[in-house]
Amino acid sequence: MLSFFKKKYIIPIVACGFLFVGVSFKEDFFEIAKQIEIFTTLFKNVNMNYVDQTNPGELMDKAIKNMLAELDPYTVYFNEQDVVKAKINNTGEYTGIGAIMTRKDGKFIVREPFKNYPADKAGLKAGDEIIQIGDVNLIDFKEDATQLLKGGKNAKIDLKFKRNGEIKTTQLILEEVELKAVPFFAKIDDKTGYIVLDKFNAKATVETKQALEKLKEQGATQIILDLRGNPGGLLGEAVSICNLFVENNEVIVTTKSHISKHNNIYKTSKSPVDTQIPLAILVNGRSASASEIVAGALQDLDRAVVIGSRSFGKGLVQRYLDLSYGTQVKVTISRYYTPSGRCIQALDYSKKDANGKVTKTEAKNFNAFKTRKGRPVYDGGGVLPDIELAETKSNYIIDALVRNDAIFNFGTQYYYKNSTLGDKIPNLTDADFADFKKYIKSQNISFDTKTENALKETLEQAKKEKVDTAIKLQYDSLMLTLQKAEDVEVDKNKTEILALLHDEIIKRFQYKEGLYLYYTKNNSEIKKATQLLNNTAEYNKILIN
Repeated sequence: MLSFFKKKYIIPIVACGFLFVGVSFKEDFFEIAKQIEIFTTLFKNVNMNYVDQTNPGELMDKAIKNMLAELDPYTVYFNEQDVVKAKINNTGEYTGIGAIMTRKDGKFIVREPFKNYPADKAGLKAGDEIIQIGDVNLIDFKEDATQLLKGGKNAKIDLKFKRNGEIKTTQLILEEVELKAVPFFAKIDDKTGYIVLDKFNAKATVETKQALEKLKEQGATQIILDLRGNPGGLLGEAVSICNLFVENNEVIVTTKSHISKHNNIYKTSKSPVDTQIPLAILVNGRSASASEIVAGALQDLDRAVVIGSRSFGKGLVQRYLDLSYGTQVKVTISRYYTPSGRCIQALDYSKKDANGKVTKTEAKNFNAFKTRKGRPVYDGGGVLPDIELAETKSNYIIDALVRNDAIFNFGTQYYYKNSTLGDKIPNLTDADFADFKKYIKSQNISFDTKTENALKETLEQAKKEKVDTAIKLQYDSLMLTLQKAEDVEVDKNKTEILALLHDEIIKRFQYKEGLYLYYTKNNSEIKKATQLLNNTAEYNKILIN
């Protein structure tokens, strides 16, 4: 990006209000018109007079996106290509390769191939680096590489990829891909049904209802609904899924804004499937948005026991608005409130510290509310489970290992070292954990603790002031001590780390379906939920007290 973008985001700031003229986000229309005129003049003059050739479309795209980033992470501009991807996420259908792809550090990586879809049929594995698509070499390709994997049904795409340092080739044949909202459901014992709800797309309610009804037909008399890792989606689907378990005309969520037309009350509108079946809901720190509406509403209505760790804390509602030339903006229009009246938004983006950082609401500032039967529940930081499980809570060690792809990359390494296992589920040992520790050391994984970052900043400042030589010995000693302390923390989290490694490795041998099947017999949260549902007295005690 050009230097004036890097320093102060001049264009994004000047452009403030550019997208919102048509939606009444500003009452002073003269000020809006003034700023648009300034922006238009600036944009035109920069593009006409800048020393090098500019790309107006790219500049505008970055300008808008940087401007919106000042508001919150959820108010987002979609160019034409972005709109296509957003529609795929919401509908769950597209023509493509059937794999999760990521771009990191300039590499285009296969994250997870879906069983029996084009990427899988072409022999691609998690961890493969795609280096060429058709005639396009991705080394110097700066655009969105996923667009090169689009096409009509049965279109053929030649690929060149790298696996364990070896260059390979294959051919993809595109086909229709369906992203299931409910990728797995099954009975896990004589009376317990288990449903994984992975996303809230347009098919979420239909698929959840089908799973619930089939499980009941198979004799299930109690249900576990797994929302762990579900990032949310369509608000209407969250309301409809609640409707499967509660009566018609029940308030599920209320949205409030300073703009009156965005103030709405969402109620159930259909006959339920079962209002009495015992229900346990699993959540964790990656359960967000619509997941939190379902968990929070059914908790407030004393309709389900929530188990796991505190959810993400996204209590903001977005709406897609159409713009010119097939583009869109997704705007945060309101906050949502559960039936008890609580908003579980963890961050207040209107309030930032001196460094421009948004901080989480502290527990001491949470407000108390009551469920229908009088149980205390709290706002301000996600849905707090009725039963908290320590092993599901994240921390800086776990977060750093996941963020730096240590779990993912070790899983790739393990898979190829143990490929003779076929589709057997491996049992990780102490030796495997020792290998993992050696691996993270070899990769210089940074845990980015405040102490570690402060030390690095101190050394950088010392270099600028040319006194780094004088403090280098003490710096190295402190860093060594810190690294030893981090080693101790890794050991303390051995159980949780091995569980994450196990999950990742199972997917390599048996896909996501194998992981869910493994969960039904071995996952601690599912075991706890099953035990609770089997203990009617304890289940009722939680909901009544």
